Amino acid sequence: MDKVRFGRTELLVSKVALGGIPIMRLDFEEATAVVHEALNLGINFIDTARFYADSEEKIGAAIRGIPREELVLSTKSMGQTADELTSQLDASLTSLGVDYIDIFHLHSVSNRERLDNVFVENGPLQWLQEQVKSGKVRFLAFSSHTIDLAVELMQTNLFDVVQLPFNCVERKAEGAIQLARELDMGFICMKPLGGGRIDDPGPAFRFLMQYNSIVPNPGVESPEELREITAVVKAGESLNEADESYITALREETGASWCHRCDYCQPCPMGIPISGALLVKSIFKRYTSEGAHAMTDKPIALARKCAKCGTCLRRCPYNLNIPALLVENIALYDQLTQNE
Repeated sequence: MDKVRFGRTELLVSKVALGGIPIMRLDFEEATAVVHEALNLGINFIDTARFYADSEEKIGAAIRGIPREELVLSTKSMGQTADELTSQLDASLTSLGVDYIDIFHLHSVSNRERLDNVFVENGPLQWLQEQVKSGKVRFLAFSSHTIDLAVELMQTNLFDVVQLPFNCVERKAEGAIQLARELDMGFICMKPLGGGRIDDPGPAFRFLMQYNSIVPNPGVESPEELREITAVVKAGESLNEADESYITALREETGASWCHRCDYCQPCPMGIPISGALLVKSIFKRYTSEGAHAMTDKPIALARKCAKCGTCLRRCPYNLNIPALLVENIALYDQLTQNE
């Protein structure tokens, strides 16, 4: 796979990165197969986070023995103090089995409180700068799900890399992409498939390839998915009329309140697999009745037990009214299955 210059980091990275979220849902053998296939396909850029359960441990096991200079590793920490960040960075280094992290993100700087905390004395920004001096981190980065705040932080010009959600449905970050280009920042495009909501990588990646300064980091659960995505990227074809029609229909179907399957809302105190319960319409549209029931019966049964405690509301980076959406999906499930 062709490599591209990643902003002022001067790193040469594959045109697609491997995202780490779904890896936490795989066992070690499955995760190793995905990582090894990524490497076989020419992907040298892997993005993960401490927050993604045992993703780092699985990636670390899969890359053991690979020359360090052949990889670009990106990870993130939710830490808000120097002590928390140090503990998580050390854990990341140990789990990944490396001596340094290429790109280290302050994870999900998505509200005013977290943004303001970046600049406190002896806080996250100062800590990051010290890690660069020590050699444990090469480049400063942050991720966010709130575009306006991300732009504000980008404009300080203190970070080398930014990671924001962007795909053919969710396009709020277009201005931030342009700003990143002007500032010569690396731009990691998270949610290139809408957290799994966009099921055809053809239109999705032909759309993204129009923005040649971004690097999408799809999360996949099988080598087959990865091969399908990289085939689209390597083909280098332009967006066509059929793609435009597909994207228009998808945007109309999806609307504004859609779950990105990031699972930041987890764990639910009632044990509800929230992302699974919020995809009823999409699942019943795309799968056979038997397959749809296999994927939705248990999540919906658990969703009926929602206590409306508000825990998920405080965690969702997209500010979705999850309890209300659960009610909507339960009603839709009942409607779709009542005559079976």
